[in-house]
Amino acid sequence: MTTALPSPRVLPHPTRDEIRLESVLHALSDPVRMRIVSELADADAALSCSRFDLPVTKSTTTHHFRVLRESGVVQQVYEGTAKMNGLRRDDLDALFPGLLDALLTAARHQGARDAV
Repeated sequence: MTTALPSPRVLPHPTRDEIRLESVLHALSDPVRMRIVSELADADAALSCSRFDLPVTKSTTTHHFRVLRESGVVQQVYEGTAKMNGLRRDDLDALFPGLLDALLTAARHQGARDAV
């Protein structure tokens, strides 16, 4: 019996047990990554990378999504040629109850202050 090799289109993600608080906090300490997470939190479904209008280059955008994925904040899957992104809210809420909501609320308050 031959074992099929994993598809090169499958991206590695940490399991729930591998997600570390310091990695999540590092990932969310960047304003561009926090903006991505805020948009995902407001979305009803996964969003493609191209859906985000970010003030950085494409290569920097790729870096930000990789940091979010590798820290366990987002789940990325390919649908055809699009890389779809979803917030791992269930995992984050189970591991760090209230953290994500507190950070999203704080980011919105800061955004409102900055807009004045």
